[in-house]
Amino acid sequence: MRQAKLTKPERAIEHALLRGEYADVSKSEFEAIAHAIARRRKDAVISIRLNSQDLDQIKRKAKRLGVGYQTLISEVLHRVAA
Repeated sequence: MRQAKLTKPERAIEHALLRGEYADVSKSEFEAIAHAIARRRKDAVISIRLNSQDLDQIKRKAKRLGVGYQTLISEVLHRVAA
């Protein structure tokens, strides 16, 4: 049988599983986690006009934080909407 080639993050998860770093959770905890993940699902697309200097600042800040600029914008909007 052919073994699937795992990505680096997938290999890290596999090694953590083998080391016993993950623990079982109750059904209610699992449902709470699943609900939180579903709330963060991105299912809408928007188009927005920005000042180019603002966009450059956002891109620089995102790079410093180690995330994509669209991810940073999405996170800011999520926090404002909450």
